[in-house]
Amino acid sequence: MRRASILLAAALGLAACGERTPQLFNIRKTDRTPDEFSILPSRPLEAPPSYAALPPPTPGAGNRTDRQPGAEAVAALGGSAAGGAPGDGALVATIGRYGVAPDIRSRLATEDLAYRRDNAGRVLDRVLNRNIYFRAYAPQALDQHGELERLRRAGVRTVAAPPDPARFGN
Repeated sequence: MRRASILLAAALGLAACGERTPQLFNIRKTDRTPDEFSILPSRPLEAPPSYAALPPPTPGAGNRTDRQPGAEAVAALGGSAAGGAPGDGALVATIGRYGVAPDIRSRLATEDLAYRRDNAGRVLDRVLNRNIYFRAYAPQALDQHGELERLRRAGVRTVAAPPDPARFGN
């Protein structure tokens, strides 16, 4: 009776593990120091041209000195915050020439969740919190050197591509 109750408790515990979202790539810090990538330097303080034009403080809202990494990256690459440079019309038309699925993000998220559940790893991997991301997605990985060779055989110039380290003994 005792053995049966232990087996039942173990089965229920394993069944409960199957419902949550599978984590294939486990990144955790081993020390208690701050994460240097989460710290954004703020812009320097400056006096506004008119104190009357300042918006009223809103709890939880952004600050004038807060960084906006997305907008800053777009501006650094020559884009505009309005959502595209004037010459992007041809690029957008070329990208959408075969049609655009409006629900692509949700569809891919659903398919990827199903794939991660099917490839969540063995029980011992989950118990020991091991990374199984690369093993799970290995069938979908591109053989970059094989593709490079295929392109070169087809006559495509690939002068900037590095050689295969396995072939040339890096």
